[in-house]
Amino acid sequence: MRIRSDSFHDGHHIPPEFAMGAMDGFGGNRNPHLAWEDAPAGTRSFALLCIDPDAPTDPSLVGKEGVEIPVGHVRGDFVHWAMADIASDVREIAAGSCSDGIVERGKRDPQGPKGSRQGLNGYTGWFAGDAGMGGDYFGYDGPYPPGNDLRLHRYFFRLFALDVAKLELPAKFTAADVLKAMDGHVLAEASTHGTYSLNPKVMAA
Repeated sequence: MRIRSDSFHDGHHIPPEFAMGAMDGFGGNRNPHLAWEDAPAGTRSFALLCIDPDAPTDPSLVGKEGVEIPVGHVRGDFVHWAMADIASDVREIAAGSCSDGIVERGKRDPQGPKGSRQGLNGYTGWFAGDAGMGGDYFGYDGPYPPGNDLRLHRYFFRLFALDVAKLELPAKFTAADVLKAMDGHVLAEASTHGTYSLNPKVMAA
């Protein structure tokens, strides 16, 4: 099974159109185009995750004046998209079809392929307690790495072909819930990734 995107080349920079943050403020926050092929026989549904494994683990450093987050800083995962129950005949997600712009407090019922379900992304926790932005962030919300981070962030779009049509998930599910629910049901996995940074030093390297 293979997956590709017309929005960015594998291993290359993601355009600000598909990011939440940009050098001059907010990005377009559109979901990128994705297409896949060669799903194995017996595929009954797909699941899709987008994860940044390069997120700083100390939030107090993010945007702190006079501080640069070193490349060697301990990192963790930040989820940007979790989608389950994508029908077995779907082979493409159009750019901007699931997210097109920033929704304060998060999208409540994001669009997606018919029958699919979209879970919470990492901004739910990041904005928790923020009077203006706090809420449940469902669906896709794009890259917004710290401008003072010296590491180039990677964003992995992971597609799973499953032998079940529907996963057992709570109403407000997370990527962790998807990974747990599809354990033992994965027939194949394909991935592609793009990179992003808001640090001029990193972009110039």
